[in-house]
Amino acid sequence: MEELSGWGDDFFWGSVVVAQVFIVSLFLMVLFGLIGAGAKLSKNRIANNIAAAYTVIFRGVPEILVLLLLYFGAAIALTNIVQIFDPNIKFLDIPPFWVGSFGIALVVGAYATETFRGAFLGVDPGQIEAARALGISSFKTFIYIQIPEMWRLALPAFGNHMLSLIKDTALISIIGLNETLFVAEQATATTGKPFTMFIVVGLIYLSFSTIITLTVMGLEKYANKHLEHGR
Repeated sequence: MEELSGWGDDFFWGSVVVAQVFIVSLFLMVLFGLIGAGAKLSKNRIANNIAAAYTVIFRGVPEILVLLLLYFGAAIALTNIVQIFDPNIKFLDIPPFWVGSFGIALVVGAYATETFRGAFLGVDPGQIEAARALGISSFKTFIYIQIPEMWRLALPAFGNHMLSLIKDTALISIIGLNETLFVAEQATATTGKPFTMFIVVGLIYLSFSTIITLTVMGLEKYANKHLEHGR
């Protein structure tokens, strides 16, 4: 279509940015989820309370508000710190890529915390007791028994968290990240064709979502293959 002439490269590089944000936020989301689940399952009351507050706050506050608070809050805090050493500095900008990746990972990580916690609780206690009876260390039991079993149980919900992550990347355009939605807004201002530009963005995100869905389906099939052989 003529409206897209000259914008193909911009949408391509915007899609690359989306993929980069997704990869970084996915890693952070898994990290936050595992730490949160571990804290909720621990016998430490302080850790329990911190994890509970984390899940309540970040599941209860809109993602876009979290991004704005992190972006402007971090910028103001960093500016105040730097001004102690150099009063001439007026304002320090924070890279929206890292703030955005961290922000959406915090939000989705709160949901992943409950998913991982439930999955750990779903691991058959008999397997853990058998490992202890065989003299296997707690660390090896965790790595070779609990983690694989937990991932198998968590995969369906984890796939939904991955889809949430990829869609939440569109929110980062509000703090100035040059991704596909940001490109579409620029293209709309130039061409006056918002429907066409946002349809392109929708197709890009649908492509990402389809890849994620197929990947999770493949991982679920692989994780459950021993159950099929046992029938």
